[in-house]
Amino acid sequence: MWTGMTQPWTVGVEQEFLLVDPESRRPVPLAESVAQHAGARLDVQRELTPFQIEVATPVCETTEQLMEQVLLGRTHLAKAAHAAGCRLMASSVPPIGTAGPPPGTDDPRYRLMEYSHRKMIGGSGVCGMHVHVGVPDPDTAIRIGNALRPWLPTLLALSANSPIEQAEDTGYASWRSIVWSRWPISGPPPHLGSAAEYEARVAALEATEVLLDTGMVYWDVRPSEQHPTVEVRVTDVPLTAHEAVVIAELIRAFARTAAESADAERVDDLLLKAAYWRASRDGVDGLAVDPRDGRLLPARDLVAEMARWCENALDDAGAVSLVQDHLEWLRSHGSGAARQRRAFGASPDARELVDLVLAETVDEGR
Repeated sequence: MWTGMTQPWTVGVEQEFLLVDPESRRPVPLAESVAQHAGARLDVQRELTPFQIEVATPVCETTEQLMEQVLLGRTHLAKAAHAAGCRLMASSVPPIGTAGPPPGTDDPRYRLMEYSHRKMIGGSGVCGMHVHVGVPDPDTAIRIGNALRPWLPTLLALSANSPIEQAEDTGYASWRSIVWSRWPISGPPPHLGSAAEYEARVAALEATEVLLDTGMVYWDVRPSEQHPTVEVRVTDVPLTAHEAVVIAELIRAFARTAAESADAERVDDLLLKAAYWRASRDGVDGLAVDPRDGRLLPARDLVAEMARWCENALDDAGAVSLVQDHLEWLRSHGSGAARQRRAFGASPDARELVDLVLAETVDEGR
């Protein structure tokens, strides 16, 4: 499954961004030009549409290094976007206009996806963040995925940053997650017994042609296809670099704690689906469904419980205060989705909202 080695419990982050016109604030298909201006200094990748671009950090060991690299990726890519005549925006859906329909990125694989999955591709230019945590072996990645299943809605709620689309309030904190759920192999993975079972299930799905290749396994947590990591891909792209690092460090601490804990308790799939929907709608500022027992409670309480469970690992990374301070900060300022909505209320045509997001994209967040 993997080639190369990564030190266990290191962390890396991939962030996807939209490219927008500075005047109209609508998405513009300039990813190729932005990538050329970015050069080879950072790991920059094209995405499903030419309205999007991605930057990945190197493997990071410390929280300080991760913060430095996340912010560096944003600022460097923002400068490249400016040079290409557009702006870099950390919103998971475009508040004005759409990132599509096709033409998509001029790549044979993406063209095949357009042929195979057809109109589903239209409007799929949404942006998330993928967090990679180094693990010792694929079976450990599977154990972490099993343990993380009940907490995936909590991470989604914490990251929610896509409430406005086409200058209308969708009513959801994370509209991206609703759009992305159209893909047939997305959302939470099944509870799996081993890496061998994972590979067998993926092979069976490939045989049905619902997957064109293993890269289309869009489950929200999975063993990485290319790196010796567990990859968590449930979140919206956060509004600020600070929020991106908080979420990444919480995921890293949870992964390390889960790897050293007893086998994960299974949760009812219907309750898990309900928890996903509630997290998409209300985000971290509202109520959440606890998929372990079906209770409704404040979403921030579940984030706090998650942080307490892996507090020792957070402490080892020097990230306890980072997470605790952010939870307190959320009470006063609200999530990315809440801040987007406030800006939208000030300017219903969404131009002020876009300007807020553009500014916060390259701000550390404090």
